[in-house]
Amino acid sequence: MIARVALVGAGPGDPDLLTVRAARLLADADVVVHDALVSDDVLALARPDAELIDVGKRPGQSVAQDLINVLLVQLAATRRRV
Repeated sequence: MIARVALVGAGPGDPDLLTVRAARLLADADVVVHDALVSDDVLALARPDAELIDVGKRPGQSVAQDLINVLLVQLAATRRRV
C-alpha cells in the first residue's frame, strides 16, 4: 500500500454538504486528523475503528501547524490512510 494523506474540507459542518469523494475518504481512512471546526456528524462518517486525532485549532489549545505537518508525515510513513 502506498502512503496517502488526503486533505478534506468539511464545509459548514453538515455531512450532507460534503462531496461524495470527501465522504468516501473519511469512510476509508485509518486515521482522521481534525480540528475543532469539524462537527461530530462529519466525524461519524469515519470508520468505527479509525483513530481520531484532535489537533485543536481553538484559542489556547491549538497544535502548531508545523507540528501537524510532522504528524501527517509520520502517520503516512506508517502506510496508513490519513
